[in-house]
Amino acid sequence: MRALVQRVSEGSVKIKSQNYNQEIGKGMVLLLGVKQGDTLDDVVFVADKCCNLRIFEDENEKMNLSLKDINGEILIISQFTLYGDARKGNRPSFTNAADPAFANDLYEKFVERVKLNIGKDRVKTGVFAAMMNVKIINDGPVTILVQSKDES
Repeated sequence: MRALVQRVSEGSVKIKSQNYNQEIGKGMVLLLGVKQGDTLDDVVFVADKCCNLRIFEDENEKMNLSLKDINGEILIISQFTLYGDARKGNRPSFTNAADPAFANDLYEKFVERVKLNIGKDRVKTGVFAAMMNVKIINDGPVTILVQSKDES
């Protein structure tokens, strides 16, 4: 499982065809990729790690505070392309990405785990497998990749 975490001053997701719009203020936009073979243990590890990442500045301008510490919001977007492999050719292969039904199940479990960590009112999501317009105002910029398994 991979989560690309971006510290943001604001973020949003829109799906015009569904009249869907979700917005957050200060916090993080998290792009989540699910890989074949991921488990509930991966969900728990990545969700807990992201909620506790100390990427927000304290009064001394040091990254010492977590999303929980600042009462920040999070926007979680499913992103199977995080498992795109472009080492061969020019078209990425997505063979490592999980099957959509399996990935959706773990995505939903991930969202629930994050809600448990920081409170359901501070969690917004995109729509799994939808074409979305995502707006990210990266603060810093700060971008961190969190993985549940060593994939080197």
